Amino acid sequence: MGKHALLSASSSHRWLSCPPSARLCADGEDKGSEYARQGTDAHILCEYKLKKMLGMDCDDPTESLSFYDEEMEECADGYAGFVVEQLSKAKEICTDPVVLIEQKLDFSKYVCEGFGTGDCVIVADGTVSVIDYKHGLGVLVSAENNPQMMCYALGALELFDGIYDVDTVSMTIYQPRRENISTFIISKAELIQWAETVLVPTAKLAYAGEGEFKAGEHCQFCKVKATCRKRMEYNMELARYDFEMPATLSEEEIAVILTKVDELSAWAEDVKEYALTQALAGTKYTGFKVVEGRSNRKYTDETKVAAVVSDAGFDPYEKEVAGITAMQKLLGKKKFEELLGSLVYKPQGKPTLVPESDKRSAMNTAIEDFSEN
Repeated sequence: MGKHALLSASSSHRWLSCPPSARLCADGEDKGSEYARQGTDAHILCEYKLKKMLGMDCDDPTESLSFYDEEMEECADGYAGFVVEQLSKAKEICTDPVVLIEQKLDFSKYVCEGFGTGDCVIVADGTVSVIDYKHGLGVLVSAENNPQMMCYALGALELFDGIYDVDTVSMTIYQPRRENISTFIISKAELIQWAETVLVPTAKLAYAGEGEFKAGEHCQFCKVKATCRKRMEYNMELARYDFEMPATLSEEEIAVILTKVDELSAWAEDVKEYALTQALAGTKYTGFKVVEGRSNRKYTDETKVAAVVSDAGFDPYEKEVAGITAMQKLLGKKKFEELLGSLVYKPQGKPTLVPESDKRSAMNTAIEDFSEN
């Protein structure tokens, strides 16, 4: 197990928003999720693909990856290609740019014991570029004013600012499963000003376990999110709305609810999950009990089932066309496009209500469609 920083770059969004959460999370149990393990595998594959593309010595880790699949392969190839493209652009303005892969970045000049690992750093005359791979599908990650990326950039400046004449910092999130490539560019002076006026004073509070608790979307990866009183108070503000009489809610009131309903739902699920874990361990909650949930019937041995049904004169197998991912793997990308490119389409996604800050284009509503006719 590697050392984990109390004030890591990866958790900076949380502890910058809620300083005392840093110490609470440090004392909490680290339960690695399946999504986190999948992300780790993806990063290992990305590192290999990039090193291979750059002609570096490296061993293929595929057989040791628990979550490897065709999609992860494509994502890693895309990431490696993107980094090489950025390196080529750097070579246009600098004869000897440096590329660092999985580099430890120390920003302890600003944050006590602060360090993290940058997926890729490209350093050239004038610019430091930090690229971070995100394999997650659930949360769209933006590079704009992203504190994790800004901490990484500070660490990169500490390594190279005296060697290269750096005045600009570029930070990019590469999130292929969300078709998201987000880049944020600021001057070195702006980054250092943020570090001195925001990062340093807040980090001091967080390291000391001081400051005010604050609930918000940054609670998502907090280890005490299920039992945090501040988060409970924040979400229970919705209780003042009378859900028994939805017709009495104005459009303005519904808009207020919409801004909080996702966090409210997430908080409720976190509390339920925590309570179930505690109940299974013996905790008694007044008015509740643990029961066996629904389950579906399963065969004890599918091979024997197929043999018995075949012997009885029936076909035990369902026949259907392979899915697009499986078919592409069977044929190969080039052959797939050649044979089936004209037979594949992407249907319109289900309408979803999101905040205006979402970068996706708005769909026409029924009223807008009518007004255009």
